[in-house]
Amino acid sequence: MLLKKGPFNLPNLLTMARMACVPVVVMLLLEDSRLLSFWATVVFGFASITDWLDGYLARKWQLVTVLGKFLDPLADKLLVMAALIMMIPLGRVPAWAVFLIIAREVFITGLRSVASSEGIVIDASSQGKYKTIFQMVAIVALLLHYDYYWLFGLKWELFHVQMHNVGLFFFYISLVLTLWSGGDYLYRFYRLLTR
Repeated sequence: MLLKKGPFNLPNLLTMARMACVPVVVMLLLEDSRLLSFWATVVFGFASITDWLDGYLARKWQLVTVLGKFLDPLADKLLVMAALIMMIPLGRVPAWAVFLIIAREVFITGLRSVASSEGIVIDASSQGKYKTIFQMVAIVALLLHYDYYWLFGLKWELFHVQMHNVGLFFFYISLVLTLWSGGDYLYRFYRLLTR
């Protein structure tokens, strides 16, 4: 099958599609609008699904390529960072927390690059995986942002959900996991260097 061979295999094409979603999310978040926020959520949700799918297919078809190893984490970081940065002027996330998340990502990426140049592989930790899950859920909820009634539009308080509050709840959990997993990477790097 054509999509199972070469650098432009299906997993890598899915990763590239995720990268193509980044400017779309940015454009949709240039204005504070319920409709545009909904479509930003749809695009972000689609991109998040491709994150899982490309990894699954790459493992299933044994299509782990150098291009895929480079593009996959880059696409993830660009997508998450773009959504978080664009939500700062909309008042949906605090700038200081987004700064900490970006600083952690830059620091850990640099740390892993140094480790790789020394022949040291630092595998993803379980905290890092949970961090990603909570981040994705938080961003989806923060993109939806507005109040929703989840029972066929009936405005009963029992079914009323303020998505912004839901998003912030998951966002702060993901922030703790972000810092915790960053510290774990640093500790493991130090342990590997001092062996």
